[in-house]
Amino acid sequence: MAQLGFYINQSLCTGCKACTVACKDKNNLDVGINFRRVYPYEEGTFVEQPTRGIVQNIKAYYFSISCNHCKKAACIPSCPTGAIVKNKQNGIVTIAQDVCQGAQLCIKACPYGAPQYNKREFKSNKCDFCIDLQEKGEEPVCVAACPMRAIEFGPIEELRKKYGTVSQIKGMPSNTLTQPNLVIKPHRDARLSSN
Repeated sequence: MAQLGFYINQSLCTGCKACTVACKDKNNLDVGINFRRVYPYEEGTFVEQPTRGIVQNIKAYYFSISCNHCKKAACIPSCPTGAIVKNKQNGIVTIAQDVCQGAQLCIKACPYGAPQYNKREFKSNKCDFCIDLQEKGEEPVCVAACPMRAIEFGPIEELRKKYGTVSQIKGMPSNTLTQPNLVIKPHRDARLSSN
């Protein structure tokens, strides 16, 4: 089996957060814990015209992100108990709940904010790519819940052949830090100059 990854068609994302809610519901997550998050990004100003009126120069878009099951996952070496492992077959990074001691170093290490701390359980956890659903032939809940079909998943090399290699947009940390298994079709205002 090959390394799995996500494709996000950011140009379609409307910020509805159906992916966040579906993930939260499936994983029975407490308030404040979200394995998949949708962020708004806004920039620009309003310019008052000398003659009359105000002209806007605003750029805004949404971006859905979860764990990127990175090639060089920063969370793995940060874990003092070895609770975080990368599956050799599918590349999915998971946190063994019976080994996690809640040190939260993984949270500090991840540039994407993927690991989340559960204060009730005193443990960190994150997206496990809905491997339980995949084993039954189903899609991850975030993929299935998206009304715009802006999220896809599959072997990352296939996604890259189909959609390109962009894995960083404006507002994201450098993709050189962890080499995320992520492909993005950027919103027109989210492109980096090299995209």
